[in-house]
Amino acid sequence: MATPTPRNSGRLLDFRSDTVTRPTDAMRQAAFEAEVGDDVYGEDPTVNRLQEYAAKVMGKEAALLVPTGTMGNLSAVLAHCPERGTEVLLGDNCHIYNYEGGGISALGGLAFHVLHNEPNGEILLENLQAAIRPDDAHCSRTGLVCLESSHNRCGGTVLSLEYMATVKKWADSLNIPVHLDGARVFNAAEALGVSVGSIAAHVTTIQFCLSKGMGAPIGSMVAGPKDFIARVRKYRKMLGGGMRQAGIIAAPGMVALKETLTQLPKDHANARSLAEGLAKLPLVSINLDSVETNIIIFQLKAGAPDKAVFLRNLRERHGVLMSGFLKGVRAVTHFDVTAEDCKYALLAVEECLQLGEVHSNGEMNGKAKQELHQHVNGSLKGYE
Repeated sequence: MATPTPRNSGRLLDFRSDTVTRPTDAMRQAAFEAEVGDDVYGEDPTVNRLQEYAAKVMGKEAALLVPTGTMGNLSAVLAHCPERGTEVLLGDNCHIYNYEGGGISALGGLAFHVLHNEPNGEILLENLQAAIRPDDAHCSRTGLVCLESSHNRCGGTVLSLEYMATVKKWADSLNIPVHLDGARVFNAAEALGVSVGSIAAHVTTIQFCLSKGMGAPIGSMVAGPKDFIARVRKYRKMLGGGMRQAGIIAAPGMVALKETLTQLPKDHANARSLAEGLAKLPLVSINLDSVETNIIIFQLKAGAPDKAVFLRNLRERHGVLMSGFLKGVRAVTHFDVTAEDCKYALLAVEECLQLGEVHSNGEMNGKAKQELHQHVNGSLKGYE
């Protein structure tokens, strides 16, 4: 086993998420120079230009800047389903259901109708069809289908255009809209080798993040029909997302859309290289078929250190940050980590898999182990 050369730069290699990227110099300069106005009045020219450009890229009539992806999804779902008690069909592993605070239920009075996600992120069409309620006073009305691509909890997998087209055709036949949580839809487009508009064409509305994989410090977009975006604007205000001189946010977002997408192929190549290296380690289990974009999820086999100990050693010994994720570990590549950084991280993982933290009885003290787990896994930082 090759031992990693100790790092002296003091810079942490942060693989927890692609949300940890630092804005580029061009983004900082764009924010500094941004022409601004009051966006609540619709008078910020930089915001307006970003919204027009985002709508064009997605092939939709209109788009709206929101502070976060969670607000984007929430305001979109509320705009689709204004009637309390309406059911939303979505996957059991999707971000909206697992990591957005139950907002559509808490704030919209909507019902989650949760269906099984296949390993590739799909919800089987027959399961969607079986979930439709009859037109009966006893039943909730089905108001929306939500899909996700690339799919976070499924390891960054991407829905095929054929699948999305099939779901859209079926939903259209029932006059049910389809919303895509496309937080990383540009990664999905890169993996499929198509334009992002080709994906958005198969959904009614879409939310995507400027701060995931694209490097912008803040902001997400919702795109769809004009009348729909008008309703989203109202919900954005209701949720506290109306911003004033928001051009300083929009300007880096425009740089992200126009200049940083060329980095995505490198991110995907780095993820594949790191995943293939991990697959060769005897104490790691990983499904290489799921590594389609920039997300890697792997498990530690029996004989490996406790996951919390492993993650702590990885950080403290080598300055490499990864996240405890579900029953395994997640690493996400982005433009703040290079191919060389990924090679270093692989060596660090290999070295830390050989370590453990035991007491004289051969096991960690129960309280110490509990505290360590809380320290490593106690936040949702790795779930975005």
